[in-house]
Amino acid sequence: MKKPNILLITSDQQHYDTIGCFNPQIKTPNLDRLVKEGVCFDRAYTVNPTCTPTRCSLITGKYPSQHGAWTLGTKLKEDTLTIGELFQKEGYQTALVGKAHFQQLRGTEEYSTLEGYPILQDLDFWRNFDEDFYGFNHVELARNHTCEAHVGQHYGIWLEEKGCSEWRDYFVKPTGNHERGSLRHTWEIDESLHYDTWIAERTNALLEQYKENEEPFFMWASFFDPHPPYLVPKPWDAMYDPDQLTLPKVRDGEHDKNPPYFKMTQEEHPDFTDFNESGMCIHGLESHLVDEALMRKDTAIYYGMISLMDKYIGKILDKLEELGMAEDTIVVFTTDHGHFLGQHGLIAKGPFMYEDLIKVPLLVRWKGHTPKGVVSHTLQSLVDIPTTFLALSGIEKPYEMTGLDQSSVWLGEGEAVRDHVICEHHHEETTVHIKTYVDQQYKLTVYYNQPYGQLFDFQNDPEELNNLWDEEAYKEIKSTLLLKYIWAEMGKESLWMPRIWHA
Repeated sequence: MKKPNILLITSDQQHYDTIGCFNPQIKTPNLDRLVKEGVCFDRAYTVNPTCTPTRCSLITGKYPSQHGAWTLGTKLKEDTLTIGELFQKEGYQTALVGKAHFQQLRGTEEYSTLEGYPILQDLDFWRNFDEDFYGFNHVELARNHTCEAHVGQHYGIWLEEKGCSEWRDYFVKPTGNHERGSLRHTWEIDESLHYDTWIAERTNALLEQYKENEEPFFMWASFFDPHPPYLVPKPWDAMYDPDQLTLPKVRDGEHDKNPPYFKMTQEEHPDFTDFNESGMCIHGLESHLVDEALMRKDTAIYYGMISLMDKYIGKILDKLEELGMAEDTIVVFTTDHGHFLGQHGLIAKGPFMYEDLIKVPLLVRWKGHTPKGVVSHTLQSLVDIPTTFLALSGIEKPYEMTGLDQSSVWLGEGEAVRDHVICEHHHEETTVHIKTYVDQQYKLTVYYNQPYGQLFDFQNDPEELNNLWDEEAYKEIKSTLLLKYIWAEMGKESLWMPRIWHA
């Protein structure tokens, strides 16, 4: 049997309800195409509501607590086994174009980084870089989000090759969630120089190369948007009318029964010192109060960023068709985690394990193999993606991978593989260390060394407004879920060494 190609396409920090098929307020014709030609999973979950931990899980098949890159500012050890290595052993070409974020932004003598300063902006280094990078034998990388000053690596090289010698003028040091230096909402960079254009152009060039050489491939096209800052070039900045968009709002008293820092986000000047033992930045531990007009405009730009990205995802899908590779290529679209646009009074991300942040879009298309136009309600976890890619390619799963094989579900041939998912968030040693257990009806969130927690009943409270943790009527259900969570933790233990004899 001919080996299938694998094309993983990801966005960055995209709310699950931002696909046009399911949300008429946004236009995503190319993601809609994947929905119509494949399977959409509406109960897919990330393993962590931040970038580095999830992205490392996508190449290791392990949870963040297992692969070691457990929070932002950590790194995945270079000798960690990844699916790219396994694909290479089977004769695949492996490539990553766009954002990796497997490493921290600043290095130390003990923990160096290729994705941080100062090497991040050493273009000569990246022009000559031809080493294997976490199992990818070809990488073209960049680290910034929109106008952030972290820009460099291969995107900087490409900009210079396009004749844009003053490209650094488009990038400034970020100063906050909504105010990024002098730039807000409209980015004066031309669309032809936007990183979406770069990612699609370079991805398509590699597709042409693999076609010409008749090489099977595992490739990751990793887009940066719609991660804030909210910024997009013309005409996408005016695509959506802020006044016509539905703006979610916090309900009166909905945080009264939640952990204390939830309510603090609705204060003008909250003091999160007690939750921040290291003194380093913790996403989300800040005031989330935003002027409604600004929030409407931010949302309109966020949608514009997604629609622009969708255009260039379409160019990649078109190239597959043009090259006659669509039938031989498994295409998966997802994101690393979700995003708040005012839901529960919150913005962006943080230690808040609501569906808006941990549920993600997941679209799977393998023409002639996956069902067409199906919406599946089976539970999916991003930690399962590497294991499933290997299974669909006929490659044996290594013992240390703990993700489950979802291939039968993706192909429409079997029942649900999962009856639960686990999402982790470990940002501080003791004060922000959270585990969430989700099954078909309930969500249980445990806070390390704390008496408080969260319990939501999706059947009776789909918007997660009523925390049942301390409700007497749910005492037995909570006990049962706590036991199931412990079983789930035991079930995901990584057994890297097979038992080969009785003693």
